Amino acid sequence: MNHLVVILMGSAADRDHCQKIATACQELGLNVVQRVGSAHKTPQHASQLLAEYETDPRPKVYITVAGRSNALSGFTDGSVNAPVIACPPFSELDVYSSLRMPAGVAPAVVLEPLNAALFAGKIIALFDPAVREKVLAWRQASAEKVLAGDRDLLATQKQ
Repeated sequence: MNHLVVILMGSAADRDHCQKIATACQELGLNVVQRVGSAHKTPQHASQLLAEYETDPRPKVYITVAGRSNALSGFTDGSVNAPVIACPPFSELDVYSSLRMPAGVAPAVVLEPLNAALFAGKIIALFDPAVREKVLAWRQASAEKVLAGDRDLLATQKQ
């Protein structure tokens, strides 16, 4: 696999949320690595991680997972050249820090873990035809579920 999705969580408490993202990414054929680094508590460690991955020439996407004050997403976006997707563990009180970033810092915000993986897949699909096919198949399967639901509903109404 000639690409990489780096899932960076602010603390190990975010592992379950990150595992949902990682599993969905793997279903799309994405090469995933999960790491822990806090913009608040371990900024040097987080910087070293990002610098390490930035030297990797493969196309990549970063997915950041941090709640409360989500400095991690802005910190990551300001430190790398690849796209960053913020996927905070959802809390109505915490989401604002993911939505408002200073000028020149532009991570995408996707609140659903599966959608964060899909968005990462769409980005990597620009470089990898095999991932593109898996993204298309995932979208088709999603559409089929809607159509099946409509057929089932229509069948119950005709009775």
